[in-house]
Amino acid sequence: MEHLTLYGRQGWGSVLAETQLVWYGMPYELRSVGDLFADEEAQRELEKINPAVQVPTLVLPDGGVMTESGAITLWLAEEAESSELVPEPGAAERTQFLRWLFFVTSNIYPVYTYADDPSRFVPQESAQPAFAERMGDRAKKLYGVLNDEAAAPWFLGDRFSALDIYICAMTHWRPGRPWFEENTPNLVAIAAAAKALPKLAEVWARNYPDD
Repeated sequence: MEHLTLYGRQGWGSVLAETQLVWYGMPYELRSVGDLFADEEAQRELEKINPAVQVPTLVLPDGGVMTESGAITLWLAEEAESSELVPEPGAAERTQFLRWLFFVTSNIYPVYTYADDPSRFVPQESAQPAFAERMGDRAKKLYGVLNDEAAAPWFLGDRFSALDIYICAMTHWRPGRPWFEENTPNLVAIAAAAKALPKLAEVWARNYPDD
């Protein structure tokens, strides 16, 4: 395969695609984007490729564009012809994998979209802190649900999957590591196990150098 181009930013949602590219050994070029909340030029440049102005944005060798981390997760597995991160059709874990992949991408991930910069959605400045707080409470509730459903040593049990990559990345985000350690021990254990995988050590270190 010719190389793919991943638009991303250190520690942001692009790490979800980057880790999978590394896992599969797919050649790719990482193009770092500026702060999409503060850098208007970075916004304009990425908007030319992805009108939603979000990462990860993956440009394919033929010029096509893939966005949405869940879609990228499924697409990469197909391209790699691998079931290592995505259980194959007919596998016992397939149904639960799909359920919780889209639970994360459809329910938890949007909380960050809304709360990272509340001014985009709540014009009244005085109302923005309360809105962000409510979004934070929502995230905590959803992470609690995810924690209760998690098996061991991996989310699906004995089988490592892309869900474990999501958990490892997202437990670096709000509401912060101390909260996760106190309230979601199952997710923290999964994150630690994923962080320890030699195959992904370099990409984790690049995205979370302060760990």
